[in-house]
Amino acid sequence: MLELVRPQSALHEAWAEAHAEWGPGLHEDGFGIAAHDDVDSDDGFRTWVGRLRAEPGVLWWIVEDGRVLGGIALRAPGDPSVQLLGHVGYGIRPSARGRGVATWALGQVLAHAARVGIDPVVAVCREDNAGSIGTLEHYDAVLLATELREGTRLRRYAISRSHKRPG
Repeated sequence: MLELVRPQSALHEAWAEAHAEWGPGLHEDGFGIAAHDDVDSDDGFRTWVGRLRAEPGVLWWIVEDGRVLGGIALRAPGDPSVQLLGHVGYGIRPSARGRGVATWALGQVLAHAARVGIDPVVAVCREDNAGSIGTLEHYDAVLLATELREGTRLRRYAISRSHKRPG
């Protein structure tokens, strides 16, 4: 059974397994890893989890049977990164893709966004990410713009409560 859980040190091993599946780098959308974060040592991981829990907005890990499948973040409206990255960002580990995990998680987060008054919810994804485009369009996301940023073509969407279907 899928569930959204707040980052926690107790899931270090399960999280590290997901992180390793992506390979080296800081590319797991929805996990909030910064270049200076030490996610390998126990102390560094605890520090990172504490930072994630203290930041504005909310970040969840998508967990099934104790296994971390991905992460999803809902950035606060006042967060300066919303302009660049949108309100929501998510990533699913490669072995869990194609099962509807992102669609389920986004539905949960859209319900939370509605409860806290974020409408519309803005999301940004790469133009070549068919999985993410399908996830967003499942909730009747409206394409606002395409843009070229640092050599990557991106799509900016808005999901309004009045346009999204139940997840």
